[in-house]
Amino acid sequence: MDLLLTHGYFLEEDPKEREIMKPYVPLGILYLASHLRSRNFDVEVFDSTFSTSEQLIRLLETTQPTVLGVYANLMTRKNVVRILRAAKDAGWKTVVGGPEPAAYTEEYLAAGADVVVIGEGEITLEELLPVVRGGSQPGLSDIHGIAFRGEDGKVFHTPARALIPNIDRQPWPSRESVPIERYLETWRKHHGLGSVSLITARGCPYECQWCSHAVFGTTHRRRKPVSVVDELEWILDRYNPDMLWFADDVFTIHHGWLEQFAAEMRRRSLRIPFECISRADRLNSRIVDLLAELDCFRIWIGSESGSQRVLDAMRRGVTVEQVQSAVELCKAKRIETGMFLMWGYEGEGLQEIEETIHHVKRCMPDIFLTTVAYPIRGTPYFAEVADRVVNPSRWAESSDRSFEIKGRHSRRFYQNADQLLRAEVELEKLSQSITFGTNPAVAELRHKIEQSREGLQSIFSEVEA
Repeated sequence: MDLLLTHGYFLEEDPKEREIMKPYVPLGILYLASHLRSRNFDVEVFDSTFSTSEQLIRLLETTQPTVLGVYANLMTRKNVVRILRAAKDAGWKTVVGGPEPAAYTEEYLAAGADVVVIGEGEITLEELLPVVRGGSQPGLSDIHGIAFRGEDGKVFHTPARALIPNIDRQPWPSRESVPIERYLETWRKHHGLGSVSLITARGCPYECQWCSHAVFGTTHRRRKPVSVVDELEWILDRYNPDMLWFADDVFTIHHGWLEQFAAEMRRRSLRIPFECISRADRLNSRIVDLLAELDCFRIWIGSESGSQRVLDAMRRGVTVEQVQSAVELCKAKRIETGMFLMWGYEGEGLQEIEETIHHVKRCMPDIFLTTVAYPIRGTPYFAEVADRVVNPSRWAESSDRSFEIKGRHSRRFYQNADQLLRAEVELEKLSQSITFGTNPAVAELRHKIEQSREGLQSIFSEVEA
């Protein structure tokens, strides 16, 4: 074996996801596996999703050491550090990549990584594996897109790796390397439907200040519609899923591409329910008609805020009115809408919170998810607040989600904002019912709204110390 790939996410250790139970295969490392196998490397995949850290560590301790490659993101940092240390103790050469390590090269090298891969990993690993396996450290400096610690102990960054220009030439992800039937079984057990993910493009050209572009940059490289439909048809024949998840950053970004994709699906008489993510400014009546024709049942829209001032500060490039219009278009075609919302971005106060509540009540999406803004290292948002960022925990035991920002409103403040939003939306739903006047839940919701609004006002001056 030339390389063992893993990703350090353990479903058993994630209480929030165990409530949701909508796992998807790790497409990133499956793309790496298929690429490297096409170049005649012997690659194995340890899919940690349904395993435990103890099982992975036992494998590392009982297998002839070679090279271990670990995908890392901000949510798996703690596990990845533990895996790297166990691998080093067992004699493995270690490589780490993914969206987070580029911003923490020194930390990951100190935690046990021999090499950090920065950006897309396929070509970099293809060049890197023979050098790492041969133990020739001087050869590392000739490989673009990596960081490593030199013999003098200093961290060395090589020039950036050029992105793959034509992703149609890349083999499909090696789904056969993971227990995909287990994923489908989990979905069907908890939701009655089995789902499989795929991507049609890499990268996002937009400039949202809090979003990381560490792997794919701000490019948008799209596969040909025929290639995507080929893969989709193979997935349907091989796994017989009940639905699909297009995991693109913005599925509807290229309208001409979507027209061609729909035509190819029509030509092959293919139709399957799916959900995807869009931007409000990339939805219009024609595109929503196409999505409905394709059997899109849910669109997730990054709304973030109901305040135009906050959206402009984020450099979202959309207006509140565009979001409201997009939701209306989707509802008209009976496509469910999911909305992402973010509290606590710079400049948000009571007025902006009220504007967001009014906005969500106006849209009335089928689902909305909220988070409190957190600065990911390497993003413009992080640079903006860097002098006020505090990590209350040790790096290896935390994530960028743990960051506190001095001078920002307290966590209790945003908890009250969230409670107020949810109570207001629920009351708005009840108000549309013929039993509104006699429903006992109405008084309870009004009381909760009053309490939440009073709570917001009373703790408005509380800030992160």
